[in-house]
Amino acid sequence: MTSPLALEVADAVADLLADPNTAPVSPRTTTTDRQQLAYGPLGIALLHIERAAADRGPWQRAQAWLAAATREPFTSGPDSHPFYGAPALAHAVACAADHQPASYQRALRDLDAQIDRDVRRRLDAAHRRIDAGELPELAEFDVIRGLSGYGAHLLHRDPLSPTLSRVLHYCVRLAEPVGHDGERLPGWWAASGPSGRPDERFPGGHANSGMAHGIGGVLALLALAARQGNTVGGHYEAIRTILAWLDRWRENGPGPAWPYWVTRDELRDGRLAPVAPRRPSWCYGTVGLARAQQLAALALGDSPRQAEAENDLVAAITNSAQLKATVDDGLCHGISGLAHVAARTAADALPSTASQIRTVIPALLSVLCPPGAYPAAVAAALLKDEGAGPGFLDGAAGTAFALLAPASAASPVSAWDSCLLLA
Repeated sequence: MTSPLALEVADAVADLLADPNTAPVSPRTTTTDRQQLAYGPLGIALLHIERAAADRGPWQRAQAWLAAATREPFTSGPDSHPFYGAPALAHAVACAADHQPASYQRALRDLDAQIDRDVRRRLDAAHRRIDAGELPELAEFDVIRGLSGYGAHLLHRDPLSPTLSRVLHYCVRLAEPVGHDGERLPGWWAASGPSGRPDERFPGGHANSGMAHGIGGVLALLALAARQGNTVGGHYEAIRTILAWLDRWRENGPGPAWPYWVTRDELRDGRLAPVAPRRPSWCYGTVGLARAQQLAALALGDSPRQAEAENDLVAAITNSAQLKATVDDGLCHGISGLAHVAARTAADALPSTASQIRTVIPALLSVLCPPGAYPAAVAAALLKDEGAGPGFLDGAAGTAFALLAPASAASPVSAWDSCLLLA
């Protein structure tokens, strides 16, 4: 089922963001946030790259936003990461180069070389840390700041890269249990709180489950690589280890869910502390983890697990308690993100569950684009939300992105969501 209204809203957002010189955005977007994929001009450029690749808009808009982003040099080296600086620029440029290769090859060569150096440096540090028996920081391995995010870029840009193989080897080591303070912990156990900083609420650290900052992103990377035939020693064992952890901590009420994290006390007690229903978002919730587990099941050829993951997604996005906890529109943890992940999941789903997923998507779209609404008014409201901003993860551009696939029943043409390890 398609949604012309949702497509018109996405078109209206793109029109309002057509030109960085006239778009109704804060100056912060092209200054303070210039190097941020999550909030700055790179995310808006990605919206126009996807639309141009799908013949829904002109390439000139994408080029204008890329030019706005690159008026000054980008940060590289230790101070950069997949969502900030040169690696973030590389993702946007690589998505454009897939469709206009002649325009971006020189820039990509320079970026490729820098990313290769950065990843090798990070890997060397990570292996030294493992060899020393120390626990990781979230930023070592997560999708936003760490090696899973770099792996996502390499899997899109150069899936046969030796550096990608080294990242996958690291992920296999990360999945191996470790002994620490006399206890057996999963290899991704962080000594910090979820913010990545010491936190008195997390004595003894935590194991993060999420797609954005936890083991869900590592699982998705391993699964996507395996589906492309790119595996390393221990690859499938690592996938099974992570799945077993998620099985262990699965909750079943209200609706299937996974904790955002497991604390040391919960690990010792063998049970989770009670919490209110959580939003089923990409970044931490059931929908993102269901997609990761579906991808893992596809890599393993495990049809029963695949069906379970797909049914979990349907249950989550039809559960009133979980949906009530979803209070914004954006891609990262909002309604549009649920719709986009659902559409991605449906495209790979078993026939019986694919139809169920597609049946529930229109209800999500109607929350963002109520019947009878004026597309221009909805788009203007999205851009007036100063808290969310115009950008990729939380803002109007990301919401417009996330409407395209579920509203058109067509998969993305560019690889814009590869940075989220959704495909």
